[in-house]
Amino acid sequence: MFTFMNPEVGFTSDVIKDPNRFVGRADLVSEAIAALNSSLGLIAIYGKRGVGKSSLTRQIQALANGDYELVRRAGLNHLLPKTPRSYYTVYYQCDSMISGANDLITRLCNDTNEEDGLLRLVPDKGKALTEFSRTSEGSVGLDLKVLNWGAKGQEAAKYTNAIPGDIIQTFRNFASSVVDNNNRIFRKRDALLILLDEFDVIKDKSGLGSLIKSLSSDKVKFGICGIGQDLSGLISDHGSIGRLIEQGSIFVKPMSRNETEEIFNVATKLFSNTVTFSKECIGEISDLCEGYPYFAQLIGKSCVNEANTLGTNHVDIKILKIIKNKMLSGQAFPSLEETYQRAIGQSEDRAMLLALLAEQKDNRAEYDAQLGQVFLAKSRSSAQELGVEYMDQLLPRLIEERYGPILVKVPDTRGSYEFADPVFRAYVKLRRPGRL
Repeated sequence: MFTFMNPEVGFTSDVIKDPNRFVGRADLVSEAIAALNSSLGLIAIYGKRGVGKSSLTRQIQALANGDYELVRRAGLNHLLPKTPRSYYTVYYQCDSMISGANDLITRLCNDTNEEDGLLRLVPDKGKALTEFSRTSEGSVGLDLKVLNWGAKGQEAAKYTNAIPGDIIQTFRNFASSVVDNNNRIFRKRDALLILLDEFDVIKDKSGLGSLIKSLSSDKVKFGICGIGQDLSGLISDHGSIGRLIEQGSIFVKPMSRNETEEIFNVATKLFSNTVTFSKECIGEISDLCEGYPYFAQLIGKSCVNEANTLGTNHVDIKILKIIKNKMLSGQAFPSLEETYQRAIGQSEDRAMLLALLAEQKDNRAEYDAQLGQVFLAKSRSSAQELGVEYMDQLLPRLIEERYGPILVKVPDTRGSYEFADPVFRAYVKLRRPGRL
């Protein structure tokens, strides 16, 4: 008997906060445990777009708050110290409007988000806590959500030791007040953890490394997350924080095939076994998404939507074929298709070039292959055979920022580029032009 199912029950393209939705990554979870239980040090989560960095960062936040469900599910209980370090946590998603260090600290000092902001943890000077709640009642693992410091009904507008004209010192005062003041009322925690997601989009990161180093202590720990192949791609003056990252460097690679397949097993459980996937279908989707969980989630949602249309709760290879045909014609994923159309600019030859670059094989060692480099020279003869002339004239649109960019130049390697978004590269392989 068919039951209409909401695809969002089992799949999501959003950041994963719920440990029950989080799949695999046992090696990264073990690294996170070690980093959190180090009294000093910076946590740096980095890797390509679409590999699940932000979801891992949210799981690290849950671990810092004392929620070890993920550790139990991964069978890693033996890695937990007898008394794990626990934290009050701040989570902030950076954006490209942040110009530099002062701007970032100003944002943190003025963030009033009631679940993740710094101000919810900072006491109003001379007042006592009168009202608070938790994100989930009865769960000691989730972080505090303070509603009001001070007299009941009074806004907590003036915070401890705000110094006009000196935002850095104001931040120091705020951060140093969190642990001692909150430990008077709540279950004691060891430190404050400040997680900065999408750190790579900050325009000018010069000096941020040394600033983080100066602000870090046994009571204040930072975690940064962003796109980068190495730490130099994430933070420009990473040399100044060398000792801080000895136990906190977490490089997120694409998922293994088994981990990607587990996404669909978890989804089936979330659907209470109402929606099922054939083994053949799961295997092919795992190959198509190339280890990028975001793409796997998108394909999974599309399959469930198509199954609803057909009046079935079983997703098999026939349904996946329908989705692949929709991708081929540009009907499946509007956001990716919009990027594709903007990149090719009505040029069939540019579409051919883009496809040839996306499908270029790389026979180097596994670690090097993570770079995802493509070389114009390798595709030149194939392009000519398909009637694509003047490759060099087609390339500029693909590397211009106003059109993406789709490709970025690899420094110190002539004629070498990489796709800015590897998920988009996987999509291009499925969005084949007619001549291929």
